[in-house]
Amino acid sequence: MNFFRGVMGGQAAGPQPSGAETIQKLCDRVASSTLLEDRRDAVRALKSLSKKYRMEVGTQAMDHLINILQTDRSDSEIVGYALDTLYNIICNDEEEEQDESEDAVTPKPKQKTVPLPDENAQKQADDLGAQFTEKFIEDPEHVTLLLTLLEEFDFHVRWPGVKLLTALLKNQGPQVQGVILVSPMGVSRLMDLLADSREIIRNDGLLLLQQLTKSNAAIQKIVAFENAFERLLDIITDEGSSDGGIVVEDCLLLLLNLLKNNSSNQNFFKEGSYIQRMKPWFEVGDDNAGWSAQKVTNLHLMLQLVRVLVSPVNSPGATASCQRAMFTCGLLQQLCTILMATGVPADILTETINTVSEVIRGSQVNQDYFASVNAPSNPPRPAIVVLLMSMVNERQPFVLRCAVLYCFQCFLYKNQKGQGEIVATLLPSTIDANSISAGQLLCGGLFSADSLSNWCAAVALAHALQENHTQKEQLLRVQLATSLGKPPVSLLQQCTNILSQGSKVQTRVGLLMLLCTWISNCPIAVTHFLHNQENVPFLTAQISENLGEDERLVQGLCALLLGICIYYNDNSLENYTKEKLKQLIEKRIGKENFVEKLGFITKHELYSRAAQKPQPVFPSPEQMLFDHEFTKLVKDLEGMITKAVHKSSEEEKKEEEVKKTLEQHDNIVTQYKELIREQDAEIQKLKEQVASVSTQNEQLQTTITQQVSQIQQHKDQYNILKLKLGKDNQSQSSSQGDVSQVNGVQQTEEMTQLRDEVEELRKQNALLQTQLGDKDSLINTLRSEATLSPDAPSDNTELLKELEALRSQVQAQSTEISQLQTERQELLRRAEATMASDTVQSSDGSEDRAKVTELENRLAAQTSETERLKGELKSLSEGRADLEQQLASASSSVAILQTEKSKLQTDLQESKKEQDDLLMLLADQDQKIHNLRQRLKDLGETVEDEDDLDARDQTDDDDEDEDEEDNED
Repeated sequence: MNFFRGVMGGQAAGPQPSGAETIQKLCDRVASSTLLEDRRDAVRALKSLSKKYRMEVGTQAMDHLINILQTDRSDSEIVGYALDTLYNIICNDEEEEQDESEDAVTPKPKQKTVPLPDENAQKQADDLGAQFTEKFIEDPEHVTLLLTLLEEFDFHVRWPGVKLLTALLKNQGPQVQGVILVSPMGVSRLMDLLADSREIIRNDGLLLLQQLTKSNAAIQKIVAFENAFERLLDIITDEGSSDGGIVVEDCLLLLLNLLKNNSSNQNFFKEGSYIQRMKPWFEVGDDNAGWSAQKVTNLHLMLQLVRVLVSPVNSPGATASCQRAMFTCGLLQQLCTILMATGVPADILTETINTVSEVIRGSQVNQDYFASVNAPSNPPRPAIVVLLMSMVNERQPFVLRCAVLYCFQCFLYKNQKGQGEIVATLLPSTIDANSISAGQLLCGGLFSADSLSNWCAAVALAHALQENHTQKEQLLRVQLATSLGKPPVSLLQQCTNILSQGSKVQTRVGLLMLLCTWISNCPIAVTHFLHNQENVPFLTAQISENLGEDERLVQGLCALLLGICIYYNDNSLENYTKEKLKQLIEKRIGKENFVEKLGFITKHELYSRAAQKPQPVFPSPEQMLFDHEFTKLVKDLEGMITKAVHKSSEEEKKEEEVKKTLEQHDNIVTQYKELIREQDAEIQKLKEQVASVSTQNEQLQTTITQQVSQIQQHKDQYNILKLKLGKDNQSQSSSQGDVSQVNGVQQTEEMTQLRDEVEELRKQNALLQTQLGDKDSLINTLRSEATLSPDAPSDNTELLKELEALRSQVQAQSTEISQLQTERQELLRRAEATMASDTVQSSDGSEDRAKVTELENRLAAQTSETERLKGELKSLSEGRADLEQQLASASSSVAILQTEKSKLQTDLQESKKEQDDLLMLLADQDQKIHNLRQRLKDLGETVEDEDDLDARDQTDDDDEDEDEEDNED
């Protein structure tokens, strides 16, 4: 043990070995020591050196540590040291590398702050951890071994195992995930960590599952179907929901991993009614002051979890079903309550607006509810108006204004009713001077001095016109009063006036997007736009100029606006027909230059960013230029406008002729379709009439069949009555003949009745034969069991005797039944003979009846005897069951004794092993003593031999015995 004292404790004299040499000696000790205590001390020493000498310990000791995990699993202490050591050399996180084992429980004095390593050192440490992880998982059995160790309940084994597996997943996630995925019950073992009563293991288990479920849909599904949702929601509830600590945050992060981009888990979450359990999370009180940072984080993650379920990137069907569930359970109502509450932190309010946006997006029911929400103000105002006030207020945070714009866009998405309500607030007939409306706020933002408000208001108004031809025409009626004493101008004219004044790029981009959306697919709006003589010259001048990079986007949008005027032109204005506009482009701009300027839009870097997702997310207000829905419009129109500009007048005439021809064909096809529909309707009516007639025919056929059968019955009754009554005017001989005929009919009926009785006897006989067969098989079974069980009690002999007696009774019954069968055959023969002879019928019939009566009596007796035998068999069966129970009890006793015997043998083997170890230790001790004596002799010291010592001890013992005898005397 002096070696370990040198490593762990005091300084020894002489030169000290280097760290690598010490680690090498410790590894040799781990590999060669036969005593568990020596190996345990060596592994403990390696653990203490694993942080300072991470490279050396990982390189030299990893194989030995893995071998310890395989061979010394019975000792939890050494396994815990080995797992901690492996964790120290694999983990890259400096914060997590602190000693969290039982050694860290004792308080430590303050130490000087160590400066953080630079980026290169951290990168080297990360590479080192990745290398050791690769070495550890080279053999997949090592990961399987680690999963097996996690089943141990001992804290010193399970906790380091959880931390080690988490570090492995951080360094080489996909490879470790693959091993766990193919390991039998691998994921299930990790899910059991959530049920551990020790919170530190459960919490680290959450971190482990977070790493396990990253970017692996298969593992995410397995974890979800291992009842993960139920367990995580229970933990969140127990920890206090949004008021809980970091454990709630870990649970929410794990839920996000399971649900994000995983349609199967999302559907399972919805079908399991877990959405309803999310509602209590968002119940906030009236006093919202002093939110803790952890509560803000928790609520932010909860809102993200709601957004994952209704994200626009999900399938439309799944999103719609989740939206319905959120409205039904009241979750949307709760979110709107947070939206209108006071004292809510700004980032939570922003995320709540984004969440409400996606909950109502494309859902008519949710959009209608949101339109009815009022803010708690005096007088009450619609929530939409309050939100728009924040959007056009330049003092509000940028992210909040973006969130309000997104909410307004989602409210109008596929909501023609909402679009009509917004546009109606701008019309002269609906304007209320005493209240602020959404239209007034949008117009105010559209013409304010803040360019961001201009852009947001223009995009919001464009969404009120999206794919709604009616509202585009209605918006043409809007008139604005610009100043006192001047006539009002239309909204369309005011937009073009501001555009021509040369305002900021952001303002002009927003107005151009509004105009493009407004006049696209609306020839009336195109006519109104072209009616202003200044618009086309302004657009051509903007496109033809050579401006800087910042103005290229404006040129492209102007080219798009002019192209829309060409494509959707109905040629109602002579000066601005399609052909004249194309000639104007060719003369002043050039077709190639026009197409090139049009292509500037899609080549802009911000265009591709806006086209990715509907939510407007921009790093700064200056980069807020494109809207997601507008990018779709550009994608649809760019190619069509390019073709329209390059087409000549002859090609257009041909196209118009082709269109007319196609329209004529379409009209003809429509007429034929209408004719086919009418014919289909007539055929359907005729089919229904045929089905009705067929039903009536079947009913009539049934009625006729019934009537025919009734007539036949009446005829038969008439013939019988005619035979019985006869005629009065017939002679005596004929009357006697009639009487004999009636007697023949009566005899025939009696014979039929007799045959029925014989048939009944036959069935009863067959039933008795079946019962006798069952009894015979049961008796044989009982006899064989009684013969095969030599350990049964002595009552078996009596049971066999009773069975033999029962067997004899059954055989006697079989004999009687055979006699009955013979008599029945005789009875049948006599019945046939009776039918052949009329004179003997009555006498034989009476004898047969007597015989049948006798047979019935005997059968009744046999039946009673059979019931008695059944009772006896039942009692014998119960006795047999008792015997089986006694045999089972004896078998269990034997099994218990065998188990105890095996345990005693194991204990005996362990005792023998311990004795052998002790003998080896004694032999070593004797050898050391002998060597020391020999050295003392060599040095000239007088040393007594063992024989002399034994003789002295014997002499001393004899003296003591003599003294005792003297004392007794």
